[in-house]
Amino acid sequence: MSAADEPADETPASAGETAALEDAVHRVEHELGRLFARIRVSWREAAITVHPDLQPLGYQVLTSIASGKATSAGAIIERLQTDKSAVSRHVRQLEQLGLVESIADPDDRRARVLVATPLAQERVALARSRYEARLSERLRGWSSEDLDRFVALLGDLGGSPEGS
Repeated sequence: MSAADEPADETPASAGETAALEDAVHRVEHELGRLFARIRVSWREAAITVHPDLQPLGYQVLTSIASGKATSAGAIIERLQTDKSAVSRHVRQLEQLGLVESIADPDDRRARVLVATPLAQERVALARSRYEARLSERLRGWSSEDLDRFVALLGDLGGSPEGS
């Protein structure tokens, strides 16, 4: 193989570039931690908006059901990546609060599916509107190009778990 056929050597990053990159990654991790903490607070506030006794995970279970993206316990477990006992406990509470009903699956009468009651739909809509108003207020000063780039970056960051 001639020198022309060999792949070009990539020059290793300088120590300064490596340190700058590590510092940037550290800042991203720090800011993600702050963002996740704020999201947890928002979930707690949303849960309280729906019902004072509802926990944040219960709110997540309810929104999964209300959106139609998870209408069985198994689907909720998969969507939220949590354990069966926690989902069962929250579904039971949601039923007791009149927010969720278990009905016969229209496609398979032997199976049951979970549906949000009209009360749940109303309260989830209220909680979401409050959250969306706060988010909109924070993002109002951003350009549409900045928002598009942010969405793309979030999509890249949240890509498939295989890359983690």
